[in-house]
Amino acid sequence: MHAAPGGGQETTALTAVTQLTHHGMIFVPVGYTHGAGMFAMDEVKGGSPYGAGTFAGADGSRTPTDAELALGAHQGKYFAGIAKKLKAV
Repeated sequence: MHAAPGGGQETTALTAVTQLTHHGMIFVPVGYTHGAGMFAMDEVKGGSPYGAGTFAGADGSRTPTDAELALGAHQGKYFAGIAKKLKAV
């Protein structure tokens, strides 16, 4: 367990970038492209401008919320859009 507000999710994403780089892969963060829902404070949720995420709970029993799943779906579509643009180059 991590005591940071994001539970270490940002650290995990940034650490993954080094591995992607070694394999010649790109990292496409979502930034703030998902809209106002990213800033809503009405529920506990994972995810950040670095990408989708969730909190599993201490015993792993918590499942992703609708907001977390929506950010994951947005990230997939966003990444596919960037990949399509790169293919066109």
